[in-house]
Amino acid sequence: MSNTKNTDESQGSQKPQGSRNSSRTNDNQKSQSRPSPMDVLRQARGQLAELTGMEAESVSSFEQTEEGWALEVEVLELERVPDTMSLMASYQVELDAEGQLTGYRRVRRYERGRSDARRGGR
Repeated sequence: MSNTKNTDESQGSQKPQGSRNSSRTNDNQKSQSRPSPMDVLRQARGQLAELTGMEAESVSSFEQTEEGWALEVEVLELERVPDTMSLMASYQVELDAEGQLTGYRRVRRYERGRSDARRGGR
């Protein structure tokens, strides 16, 4: 019992010190509530798959914006044989700062085996 009393007393004497650490704790909580880029990628792929019923094959573009995040995700839309004839699509995906999907749209559809045509010196 004496150990419990000593522990209680020592904790009581540390209360003022805990208030100094509360600002650090709040900073840690804020950084923990903000998802990492990898978490955002995983969330985006999962949410898009849930909405469209199609699994993301790759993420070809990823950037942080003022509103949150913007990604371009490549999706297999129609599987064909041979695989190079399968139909792929690029989806522009927007997420808020917490990584929740706020919108998406298909921006391009193409055969897997085709590359982009060069335009205007790009």
